[in-house]
Amino acid sequence: MPDALLTSWLQEEATPFTGWDFSHLAGRLHEEHPPWSYEDLAREALRGARCAVDLGTGGGERLSRLADAFPARMFATEAYEPNVPLARERLAPLGVTVLPYRAHDLVGGTLPFDDASLDVVLDRHESYDAREVARVLAPGGRFLTQQVDGESLADLLGLFRAMPAVPEVKLDHFVADTKRAGLTIERAEEWWGDSTFADVGAIVYYLKAIPWSVPGFSVVTHESLLRELQRRLEREAHLRFRAGAF
Repeated sequence: MPDALLTSWLQEEATPFTGWDFSHLAGRLHEEHPPWSYEDLAREALRGARCAVDLGTGGGERLSRLADAFPARMFATEAYEPNVPLARERLAPLGVTVLPYRAHDLVGGTLPFDDASLDVVLDRHESYDAREVARVLAPGGRFLTQQVDGESLADLLGLFRAMPAVPEVKLDHFVADTKRAGLTIERAEEWWGDSTFADVGAIVYYLKAIPWSVPGFSVVTHESLLRELQRRLEREAHLRFRAGAF
């Protein structure tokens, strides 16, 4: 196998990843999408709101696309410190106040908002405490969350001898927690589809972007497994894995 292949993987490993922006993989990672549109649901939830928050906004990439629906007071939180200045740069011109907070405050901590002070809480792929969401929501307020199933891409992780980090993240568990917090479920759906990688380098970049998925991953330590994937790619012409969301 030519050394050029290994060099290309090392280049993918060294390519910076910022915010929650996977545009580097455009045309190389094809992800099937759930039958619902999170952005459409978020825009609907924000309609008529006076005050709202987006939990775990990343670099503000997705929230910025909802600017036409922002209420008078729009907040965003972000626990990953390097993302905070990125989010502020993108969102502050749109009138959004970005609040940093500590990672261990995600579950069991306190959100930086008064009781019954928010009309809408948005959460896409961020941990949360249902009791805190219920506390900060005003009467009649709405909570919208989309989560990645805890066993999503388990077949990909298994190739690298890794197990899903949070297999307990399941729709039924989250529904139960939400009901215990005193909220009423209007809609609960789950979905499974395919994520297809066009080349092994795309997998290298993806795994480096989410380092908790395969702890200790690097091209050097996992080169033999990457070469196995390359041989599979040459046989099958694609690298397809199962992804789930709810």
